[in-house]
Amino acid sequence: MERTGPIVRLSRLLAACSAGLLAAGALVATAPAAGAADVDLVRNGGFEAGLDGWNCANSSGTAVTAPKRTGASALKATPAGSDHAKCSQTITVKPNSSYTLSAWVQGSYVYLGASGTGTTDVSTWTQSPGAWKQLTTTFRTGPSTTSVSVYTHGWYGTPAYYADDLSLVGPGGEPVVIPAVPAGLRATALTSSSVALSWNAVSGASGYNVYRGGTKVTTATGPSATVTGLTPSTAYSFQVTATNAAGESAKSAAVTATTTEGGGGGDTGLPARALVGYLHSSFANGSGYTRMADVPDSWDVINLAFGEPTSVTSGDIRFSLCPVAECPNVESEAEFKAAIKAKQAAGKKVLISIGGQNGQVQLASTAARDAFVTSVSKIIDTYGLDGLDIDFEGHSLSLNTGDTDFRHPTSPVIVNLISAVKSLKAKYGSDFVLTMAPETFFVQLGYQFYGSGPWGGQDPRAGAYLPVIHALRDDLTLLHVQDYNSGPIMGLDNQYHTMGGADFHIAMTDMLLAGFPVAGDTTKVFPGLRPDQVAIGLPASTQAGNGHTTPAEVDKALNCLIKKTDCGSYQTRGTWSGLRGLMTWSINWDRFNNWEFSRNFDAYFGN
Repeated sequence: MERTGPIVRLSRLLAACSAGLLAAGALVATAPAAGAADVDLVRNGGFEAGLDGWNCANSSGTAVTAPKRTGASALKATPAGSDHAKCSQTITVKPNSSYTLSAWVQGSYVYLGASGTGTTDVSTWTQSPGAWKQLTTTFRTGPSTTSVSVYTHGWYGTPAYYADDLSLVGPGGEPVVIPAVPAGLRATALTSSSVALSWNAVSGASGYNVYRGGTKVTTATGPSATVTGLTPSTAYSFQVTATNAAGESAKSAAVTATTTEGGGGGDTGLPARALVGYLHSSFANGSGYTRMADVPDSWDVINLAFGEPTSVTSGDIRFSLCPVAECPNVESEAEFKAAIKAKQAAGKKVLISIGGQNGQVQLASTAARDAFVTSVSKIIDTYGLDGLDIDFEGHSLSLNTGDTDFRHPTSPVIVNLISAVKSLKAKYGSDFVLTMAPETFFVQLGYQFYGSGPWGGQDPRAGAYLPVIHALRDDLTLLHVQDYNSGPIMGLDNQYHTMGGADFHIAMTDMLLAGFPVAGDTTKVFPGLRPDQVAIGLPASTQAGNGHTTPAEVDKALNCLIKKTDCGSYQTRGTWSGLRGLMTWSINWDRFNNWEFSRNFDAYFGN
């Protein structure tokens, strides 16, 4: 959210992210001499038998007769959309043993690597198109490692690459046996939208698949998992299987669990269709100051902009009304508090919004976390507010290197924010309203990129809101991503969508409701939110931010998402009739623009 006129930040972030991705290099290691007992363990490493033994994502690979390095054929794999054309093979190995992985490749940005080593996973790459070039790397297996995955892949948006004569030289392992069926499946915790499960560990298993009603819904590396995105007061049947390099066990005996009542953060007295707006209460800009008492009844949630920290890392949040010198028509503190009470008596919710464009908040320590809880509580109590809006922007949230799973974040600024919000929710109870207003860079971009990435070099802020949203989904009242000041973002159709029209809002909102694999990893799927937890964020006027959408285009987006009409070229994954509504930056800019935004909302929903 911006204090002044439109500033396009996200397109620069995307450009920096792309540049960073292509700047991350790796060195080619020199292969040591193989031991006497070492053998080449790769099956069909020359692709003479087509793709036998290989798994190529989304059918992106094929065996071709030219170009080839030796033999009759080689691998050709073509990246497309969010798929980087990965082809892999799982190989049985011995624990505590050394291996040399090599391949000949041709093309731009071709990667070779090994994962699941039990020590440090390795990869190497070349960006030299033209002649065949050999890539080589080495690794040592861990004390309990019995299989590894070797792979090659290209990079997003690049042409097809070729690979041939791929080998893994080292001691062969004992044959892997399909693991036994897991026993002891049980539900350990229930919420209105999730079920936590656990089961007995299975010897020889490298992972587990969790099924709901016979359909696989998540995976786990250990004997527990949480299934999210469920409906309140609903019974579900779960089963689990154990997996390893040899395959998957049969399904366990089923266990039934029923979610609790209520919608978590959705049970806060909001109308079925809600209009959310930000009120410039602590500053003035070109839109002018609007007194609380002058906010029209159209607005169901009023976010006070902004509470800001005393320093970036202090966690100490302060809020005060705009100074008279800056806002000559500002009301007194007493008038402001009385107007808040009047809004609440009329069924409206008034929240403190923390952050904004200038309010960088980094809860990097537990001391900052605790200061955040104390200071935000003081603001809420002083003004009698209904809850909290998290509008962290810029460098407030980022993921440390190695923090690659949104379901289990480790970065302190993420972990401490989640803990702080949970403390506030526990303090104020089920009526506490929690909303978030992240930018697309921190949410939907996570479909392609997450943090600094598996090889480093990416912008560590990419997708950084996802672990916060996921951890707080049962407490979350509304998520309204800012569909403005954004560069092009890839949707679930693997096409880029550009702000300013119905198509952008349809694609971005559909991602939140349908869910999506994070960084293209189908084992790490961000579950969709309930429709009543989602509103579309838009600028109220052309002066409020880049990406202004005309009322006619807003109506098209609502028609597509709610009614599945006027969808254009993008087809939604569902009909989201329960979509909560719209958010705008800002109430002040809407007033400046003769209330065009709120009047269109009222007309569309018949208010």
